[in-house]
Amino acid sequence: MTAADHVVRSRRPAVDVPDVGVPTFLLDHPAAGPDATAVIDGPSGRAVTYAELRRDVARCAGGLHRRGLRPGDVLAIVAPNCPEWLVACYGAMTAGVVVSGINPLYTAEEIAGQLRDGGARAVVTIPPFLPLVRAAVAAQDRPVEIVVIGDPDGEVAFTEVLADGAAVALPPGLVDPATDLALLPYSSGTTGLAKGVMLTHRAMTTNVAQMHAALDVTPDDRAMAVAPFFHAVGLSVVAGVTLRSGGTMVTLPRFDLEDYLGLIQAHRITVSVVVPPIVLAMARHPVVDRYDLSSLRLVGCGAAPLSADLQQECARRVGCPVGQGYGMTEAVATITLFDPAVPVVPGSSGLLLGGVEARIVDPGSGTDLGVGETGELWVRGPQLMAGYLGNAGATAATIDVDGWLHTGDLARFDADGNLFVDDRLKELIKVKGLQVAPAEVEAVLRTHPAVADAAVIPVADERAGERPKAVVVAAGEVEAAELVAHVAGRVAPHKRITEVAFVDAIPVSPSGKILRRLLVAQERAGALPAADRSGSGGPAERPVAAR
Repeated sequence: MTAADHVVRSRRPAVDVPDVGVPTFLLDHPAAGPDATAVIDGPSGRAVTYAELRRDVARCAGGLHRRGLRPGDVLAIVAPNCPEWLVACYGAMTAGVVVSGINPLYTAEEIAGQLRDGGARAVVTIPPFLPLVRAAVAAQDRPVEIVVIGDPDGEVAFTEVLADGAAVALPPGLVDPATDLALLPYSSGTTGLAKGVMLTHRAMTTNVAQMHAALDVTPDDRAMAVAPFFHAVGLSVVAGVTLRSGGTMVTLPRFDLEDYLGLIQAHRITVSVVVPPIVLAMARHPVVDRYDLSSLRLVGCGAAPLSADLQQECARRVGCPVGQGYGMTEAVATITLFDPAVPVVPGSSGLLLGGVEARIVDPGSGTDLGVGETGELWVRGPQLMAGYLGNAGATAATIDVDGWLHTGDLARFDADGNLFVDDRLKELIKVKGLQVAPAEVEAVLRTHPAVADAAVIPVADERAGERPKAVVVAAGEVEAAELVAHVAGRVAPHKRITEVAFVDAIPVSPSGKILRRLLVAQERAGALPAADRSGSGGPAERPVAAR
């Protein structure tokens, strides 16, 4: 049999999308009337209609253009979920400006790195994050304008940008949807540090259309926007599908279980797309019983695998199907998705989206595998990225000459086309659905004078899915708590280590590559080697609470 004989093709029809940019695709369609509510700010209850959203997006586009941002320039957004996030995002895209969302929990150094790599010309933020953003901007070698949603404290007010753009007529033809970039999120891909993922307008509209066709969301649906907009789940799966459907979304700036449940009850939320830790809370936290969740008709889970047992437990608790999807930033957001019209297959990540093909390939021999066999998942489809920004080598290592994206995930298909993700070839750690590149945390550990070498591996965590654990070769006297604090002060919360194992040596391949999979196997078997000395004379492993 040839490789073509093993290709799994979607049972869903391919989608056709109009030749327009993302904002036009999402907002300029008849699904919702002008007075229909598009977005509700959860904490305040402030509602924004579709007419108001379209107006402010147009004003933002004009204001950014008037301030000198041109097609291809990059606008970063460092802010929690709120209606203005979407106005800034779609306003920039309307002007041909590329949007790069940044996790607001990042340190100033991490924000500075993404601003620098993406070449951002401006950054939108809110007052609480202004000191961090100012520090990040000060580290740039070029001017970066700061725009503030709220009190600008000497910077440019977001309201000023909107006012400036009210009378601006943009020149025609600013965006070629097929080739121009809309979004520049950052992903660690299959290996290494975070890289800018170049996503065109066409890739984004296609993926939203694929998901919209699969989920059948309607103008009557009300979605909870708790997944952050800087992440693909929040921006494409929640905001994109909801707006394309003419529905309403309610934003939540940060996850708090009671706030989340209270908004579901108050706004009669029908659809909620979340990450596994929220599913765990909904399944087991006693406070859930105090709230009326009967309006929910669908809970979707993505960003990290969800066990079949927990999936079913949550479905029984909330009284509606809990389905899964599989995706990656390099495919905008989603590659497979469950079918809400049929019973959910527990543990499955669903069926391929329309127009997507897949193969399961033996990672050792490169041989294509059949139904029920586990190998590396390769995918090909119209929503794939244009490549990694300024990194042709990483692009070529991820997408081959035939257009197959090598996901780095070990998976299998059953006879009905359901995908099951079993393990990860790539070395990313997923903490509450957020990526942690081991190499990044290892580099931080190695800046400590008492660390001779280090590796970072995932360990299972019921609440977070996974968490990073450090395996360290000490160069001198050092306590685990000191290393935990050293890392905590230099990275975002989800990247912090919570425990340290001291060893004599880090296993490496002949080429010098850290054999993390060997360390993971030893960790799972309870056989992670203990060093003869830990650097402090204490036990080889000391768990330390995260700070």
